[in-house]
This record gives sequence, structure tokens and C-alpha cells, in this order.
Amino acid sequence: MWAPDKSAAPPPKMDSRYTSTAGIGDLNQLSAAIPATRVEVSVSCRNLLDRDTFSKSDPICVLYVQGVGNKEWREFGRTEVIDNTLNPDFVRKFILDYFFEERENLRFDLYDVDSKSPNLSKHDFLGQVFCTLGEIVGSQGSRLEKPIVGIPGKKCGTIILTAEELNCCRDAVLMQFCANKLDKKDFFGKSDPFLVFYRSNEDGRTIKVEVYDWDRDGSHDFIGEFTTSYRELSRGQSQFNVYEVVNPKKKGKKKKYTNSGTVTLLSFLVETEVSFLDYIKGGTQINFTVAIDFTASNGNPAQPTSLHYMNPYQLNAYGMALKAVGEIVQDYDSDKMFPALGFGAKLPPDGRISHEFALNGNPQNPYCDGIEGVMEAYYRSLKSVQLYGPTNFAPVINHVARYASSVKDGSQYFVLLIVTDGVISDMAQTKESIVNASKLPMSIIIVGVGPAEFDAMVELDGDDVRVSSRGKYAERDIVQFVPFRDYIDRSGNHILSMARLAKDVLAEIPEQFLSYMRARGIKPSPAPPPYTPPTHVLQTQI
Repeated sequence: MWAPDKSAAPPPKMDSRYTSTAGIGDLNQLSAAIPATRVEVSVSCRNLLDRDTFSKSDPICVLYVQGVGNKEWREFGRTEVIDNTLNPDFVRKFILDYFFEERENLRFDLYDVDSKSPNLSKHDFLGQVFCTLGEIVGSQGSRLEKPIVGIPGKKCGTIILTAEELNCCRDAVLMQFCANKLDKKDFFGKSDPFLVFYRSNEDGRTIKVEVYDWDRDGSHDFIGEFTTSYRELSRGQSQFNVYEVVNPKKKGKKKKYTNSGTVTLLSFLVETEVSFLDYIKGGTQINFTVAIDFTASNGNPAQPTSLHYMNPYQLNAYGMALKAVGEIVQDYDSDKMFPALGFGAKLPPDGRISHEFALNGNPQNPYCDGIEGVMEAYYRSLKSVQLYGPTNFAPVINHVARYASSVKDGSQYFVLLIVTDGVISDMAQTKESIVNASKLPMSIIIVGVGPAEFDAMVELDGDDVRVSSRGKYAERDIVQFVPFRDYIDRSGNHILSMARLAKDVLAEIPEQFLSYMRARGIKPSPAPPPYTPPTHVLQTQI
């Protein structure tokens, strides 16, 4: 498969007289990885406060981004000023690097510009809005409306934020070739040919194709080469796409040399590669489920040595992991209602052992309101259940799989977060559950807390060897495991260490998501029609 050159998106254009623009990468110590994509954020407002006596406000919007470690807000850029309006549709956009696995906090401040001074304190504050980039992207049609706040007792209006993925060329070409009478390179058999494509750096259009005979030891034999172009190949099967394979050395030595065979193009198909954001924008929901280990090996929750200890001043390891991952995933779930399960405990009133119980005590409706609701249900459960055992994963995996198996049209994808302290007790059953779940729209994240050895979890991760059960291999790699102890920041900066945890456990989700959609041939649903603002009013630059 070969793809045309992907040109980089232009940098954001901001008025250098007004501010120096910082890139997201300058602020985020975690963003050394290549972003999933870049998005362009548009800003509109409705019913802004009117701070001018004889006319309407002259608004400007200033975007701030927040550093992960120190939580410091730093200015990213500013829109243009629009004169005399309470309903601005700003033309200047903000271009941001987007990472699914990171919580990218944004703040939009609005001012009524009263002079040409770049000092914001010289202008009237109109209010502000806090959100994450994930909130904008995860909203229906990637369009988020929020009330503007910041001035007590005043209705400050509404902000409308729209995210648009910057489309570089995403066309991929699938070509099929056949060859005829290639030079024989193997002593006891025919050649095993393969093609290597090179694009010219000079014009970006000329393509050189080298033909080799494959050898097991890597010392592949050169058969010959030919040149073509994207334009010629795009004609598909025709008399123009039959190429003589020429070996320059042979041609120079043998006067009667004609060629070393021919290569013929049989088909040429252009496919547009879709992205994770295409599905999110088309309405696909990410359903997040939590499963917490309530086995006795965690220790008595009343004791400070317990992994479940309820410290009034600080989250325990379970709480940190839930919050770090959940606060990111929740942006992609429209109703913010999450099933929260526990396993390995004796339940009141009869002390029966359960490996699949609702943290809120309601098995018919295990949903909690947001991540805060999950945290509250977790703490309530610690006070009512008895920690017991063993450590069984299969029941909670099968629980989520039952829901995932009923929705295979691409409208929903399920993510299960398991937080556990110990060595798994039902390894064979868990492997079978994972192999079955790999056919479904779901992924599994396992965070191991405490000092135990997690060799079995590494096996379930399947990065090196795909998980198998009864001779069947998992269709996809759907499990990501990390040990919590690798993210304990000795300096005490839990904010930064938890951001790293979230980044590492969520980084594989978009590709796991896409692997399911591709395997099933599911295309993104069309995005809702873009928001069309009314006719623009007068704009000025200052």
C-alpha cells in the first residue's frame, strides 16, 4: 500500500503585535509522542454582556492552556476583535494538537476591547469558560455550547466551540500487480519477487519501483527496476501500465539485453483512511465501565497500610487510578453515566461471595453519575462489604461483553477499567473471556496496584504474544496493563504522575477502536451539518 505525500498543516496565525503564541507542546511535558491529529477550534458567542455605554461591546477571545504539572495557565493565542456586537463569530481559529489519552484543559476568556493596548487589564472582562479539548471533540458534531461565567449575578451569555480535524491527505492507494518472465534468481526454483517503491524527493511525483527476489537470510537479489508516476498508475489497468524491468548493470554489459521481465498493473484503488475522530464526530459513544478488586489481600480499609485505606486528605491508589483514567474517558460519553462494579467481596446481608456486584447496591441499575459518582459509590461499598476473594476477572469482562455483543454497528465502543492488587485466580477463564471479547467493540485496561508481581497481567496484555485459549488466538490486542507503582512520583507531584498513568493506559485505545471498525468494515456515520453562523459583522485588527 502506498500513500501520497502528507503535507503538514500550517501553523496557527496569530497577531504577533498582540501576543507571542505558545504551542501546546511547550506546555505539556507528556506530549513527546506524535499527536493523534490536529484540530482547529472555532469560537462564537451569543448574548455577551454589553459593557459599552453608547454602543455594543467590541469582543475578543483569549485562549489559555494549562500545564499538567504545575497547573499554571498560559496564554495560547487570541482571536481578532469584532466591533460593536454581542454575538461574535470569530474568524481566527486556534489550532491545537489533540491526544485522546491526555486531559487537555482549556480556558476561554472574553474581553470588551476599549483601546489598542495589548494589556488585558486595560479592557473590560466579559466572562470565561473552562472545558477540555476532549469535551469539544466528544460533543455531538464536535460542537460544544457552554454558559459563560465569571461575573457574579450576571448572565454572561453562551460560548459555542467547534472542533474541526485538519485533514491532511488521507488517501491510501491499494495496487495489484502481476509479473511475467522475471529473471530466475534461485538455483532450485523460480524467483520469489517483491516490489519496493521509492518516491522522488525532487518532484514528489516520480516513483521508482525496484524488483527483488526474496531470500530467507535477508540477502535479497536485485532483479531490476522501472519508473512511473502517480498519474500514470491512476489510469489503472491499461497498455500504459506495463513496465519493462531493467537491470542497469546487465544493460551496460550485454548488447542484446532487452529486459529482466515485465510488471503489469492489474488494479488501482484509492481508499480514504478514516480516523478515530471521524467516528466520534459521527456520534460513536465511548462507554466506560469500572471494576474494582475487593479481595482481602488489599488489607483492612480501616488501616493505613491497606490499598483501600480511606485517607481523608489524599486519594488512595484505587481512587487515583479511577480519577486519572475516568476524567478523560468521560468526555466521550454523552450522558456521563458509568456502570461501576466490584469483585471478590462478601455482600450483606447474607455474606454471599460476588465477583460482579454493583458498587451503588443496585444490580438492576449499576450506573453512577460521572466519575465523582463512581468515587462515592466506591467509598460507600468499602463501608458495607467484606473484603474476601478470590481474584476473578472473567465475570466482569463477560458483564461488559454482554452489552458490547448487542451493539456491533459502530455506534458504541466499550472500555472496561479493572483496578486490582493481586495475582489472578481464574487465568484460564479470563483468557477465554478476552479471546471472545476481542471480536467485540471493547477494550480492557488493567491497572495493578500494590507490590505484587504482575507476570500474569503482562501475559494478558498480549503485546509480545497474542492471548490464546483452547487453541484460539484473540482476534485483536484489546488489553493494556500498567503497574501503578511505576507512576508513584517520589517528589509528591501526584497530578503529573496520574497524567502519565492516564496517557499510558489510554494511548492504545484509538488504534484498538480503529482495528475493530476496519475488521468489520464499519464506516463513520456522517457528522451533523456544520454550524452556520449568521452574516459576519464588521471585524477589525488591533
